[in-house]
Amino acid sequence: MFFKKKDLEKQKKYDPDKKEPIIKASICNGEQVAGFKDLETGEFHEVMYLKDARDLEVFKDKYGITEDIKKIY
Repeated sequence: MFFKKKDLEKQKKYDPDKKEPIIKASICNGEQVAGFKDLETGEFHEVMYLKDARDLEVFKDKYGITEDIKKIY
């Protein structure tokens, strides 16, 4: 994905008390999608498709995530 530098500077917010960052991965083909799981409903909201480790870093930087992200299948 192509992001302009100014897009990366705008850090988006999420409420860690209500949402958890998750990587949803396919067992069959290895596709990965980053997003947030609502802790109340368990619903997953996709944010971006991950093609490689660089995309994961963009996702983490965009939302200010410093910890490891749990992966679900």
